[in-house]
Amino acid sequence: MIADVVGFLRARLNQTFPRDTSGGSAEDLFVYAGSGKDDAVSFTANAVSVLLVRIEEDTAMRPPDRHVQIAADGVRRRVEPEIRMNLFVLFVARFPDDYGLSLQHLSRLVRYFQNHRVFTRDNSPELPEQVPQLVLELVTPTFAEQNEIWGTLRVSYQPSVLYRVRMVVFPDEDGVLASITKTVTARVVRVPPG
Repeated sequence: MIADVVGFLRARLNQTFPRDTSGGSAEDLFVYAGSGKDDAVSFTANAVSVLLVRIEEDTAMRPPDRHVQIAADGVRRRVEPEIRMNLFVLFVARFPDDYGLSLQHLSRLVRYFQNHRVFTRDNSPELPEQVPQLVLELVTPTFAEQNEIWGTLRVSYQPSVLYRVRMVVFPDEDGVLASITKTVTARVVRVPPG
């Protein structure tokens, strides 16, 4: 599912911003980041690389009873709690011969996600089947966090922008029917002697 979400974003951006093919290149403008021989991340020249840099569990939207799910027909099922995740996706523009072009592509990307923050089945029929909606949020890391990200990637800083993609949900698809439990309340009445 994670690959489907990142692939959806990459495909949507390539569809929205096709590469200018007047130079003869038919490659996509938005590509996946690669890795070099020394496990350092490599970013394709003259492209915007897409890279998943973090996965975070979102615990804010948990249902009251995390182990019970009620189906559309009203049947209760005992399930393992679903896992709700946010993905942090880094977009890196690397145009070594034209720094201004790197900044221009990042500006187009930010403007696009500003106007298209929410992807649903209504506005994006190609959204992966198991993903009902995605919400994108611009993340501004501190200088220390930014240094950690680039240090972990083992490359020097490149013009980039980081987005949090909410929310990818992994449900328990193998849940079993929940037994109906009745609560019996016993009332004890004390009778005074005599």
